[in-house]
Amino acid sequence: MNENFSEAPTPTDDTDVVARVLANADTHAGMSLFGRGAQALQSTGTEDTGHDGEQFDREERAALRRVAGLSTELEDVTEVEYRQLRLENVVLIGIYSQGTLQDAENSMRELAALAETAGAVVLDGLLQRRPHPDASTYLGKGKAQELAGVVAALGADTVIADTELAPSQRRALEDVVRVKVIDRTAVILDIFSQHAKSREGKAQVELAQLEYLLPRLRGWGDSMSRQAGGQVGGAGAGMGSRGPGETKIELDRRRIHTRMAKLRKQIIGFKPAREAKRANRRRNSVPSVAIAGYTNAGKSSLLNRITKAGVLVENALFATLDSTVRKSVTADGRLYTLADTVGFVRNLPHQLVEAFRSTLEEVADSDVIVHVVDGSHPDPASQLATVRDVIGEVGARDLPEIVVFNKADLVGPDERLVLRGLEPGAIFASARTGEGIDEVLGAIARLLPDTSIEIELVVPYDRGDLISALHERGRVLSTEYVEDGTRVTARIQPEYESVFEAFAVTPTV
Repeated sequence: MNENFSEAPTPTDDTDVVARVLANADTHAGMSLFGRGAQALQSTGTEDTGHDGEQFDREERAALRRVAGLSTELEDVTEVEYRQLRLENVVLIGIYSQGTLQDAENSMRELAALAETAGAVVLDGLLQRRPHPDASTYLGKGKAQELAGVVAALGADTVIADTELAPSQRRALEDVVRVKVIDRTAVILDIFSQHAKSREGKAQVELAQLEYLLPRLRGWGDSMSRQAGGQVGGAGAGMGSRGPGETKIELDRRRIHTRMAKLRKQIIGFKPAREAKRANRRRNSVPSVAIAGYTNAGKSSLLNRITKAGVLVENALFATLDSTVRKSVTADGRLYTLADTVGFVRNLPHQLVEAFRSTLEEVADSDVIVHVVDGSHPDPASQLATVRDVIGEVGARDLPEIVVFNKADLVGPDERLVLRGLEPGAIFASARTGEGIDEVLGAIARLLPDTSIEIELVVPYDRGDLISALHERGRVLSTEYVEDGTRVTARIQPEYESVFEAFAVTPTV
């Protein structure tokens, strides 16, 4: 060994070092220069064939091939709302047992609009008429197989059902079509989650989502082993096969229940602020008007037209979720508030009605409801019925109602006759052109409660504060300057009568 070290060339001689390494490689053919620890670097032959054993070609492994059809760049960004990327390709499915085919197709078109608002591209829609949904796969085994073929042919990512699916139906249908399956409720919740802006709106949406998710928790593979007792499963699966139980799913349920309790307390915490504002309006005898209606019927546009509120207006479903309250004045000087509320939709998830009950209190606590209907919609009767059902759920069915067919500029004379037969006392209006707005304001003024009383006063000239109070707390109908002071006829609330009774010249009526 010492002789070998003495005969080795010095490290500074690069040529000798390379020659020595090559000589050792020739001497120890088939052995790794790095010993036994790197067998993958061993030589399998003296000829370089360009292949890595039985693997793919090196050029194939090193190359990057462009896959056609995966670009998310949009040709026209106006085609997509509320999203920056094209997300999912979806196929819609539905079952109808009652009503006509036209009604079912209208519901599917509405679901398509919901899916597009959520950020999906609708590829196709399939309807089936059957007495009731299949308890297992919703469509039935044969139709589910047909759906799987359609999904595969179109390259869809998701299937959306027009009605709410039971957890078992969703799992069974996913097993057949091999893509994600969701229902109408999940799409609406997703839209609400995207559009909620205020703290209260976000809390309400999260609560609704958790209520929807709770019964739909499911395990995946070994991450959630299930308990088994006795001689479970054949093939020797006996003792030792008992898992730790549904530990993970129970922990998830506990966390969801804890979070839901926290959200409910948080939503209740927002209530005093709203109650304080309403109490202030009631104390000042300010009546309130609530704008209710179907989603995308033009409620925010009508509010902007009347009050210049500047609320977000988009041709999309559920563009605005948070209620907006603005003040307005009637032609005779009466002050009132106008509140824009969340829109409704057919088959509105019960979780959302419960979660947004605090927001819908604006409707229940109002004095007049302006019910806005999209006059250009193919099925306005269903819009009317849907909104009135929700209004009834919040206890506002007995309030005075003004039905307004909005978008009248898109409605022809024949369609107006049909709508007039549907609601004889309705008002045709257009928030875009201003048609019928004065008529709407006149109807609001007629239906607003007026509990004021009329008084006639002679106020001394040195009591200008009383004249100012009359303008602030009441409505001055006439003013005349006489020798003893200012003769005023005004209407005030009964609780303020004692302040002015010393200057009254005629009995109150």
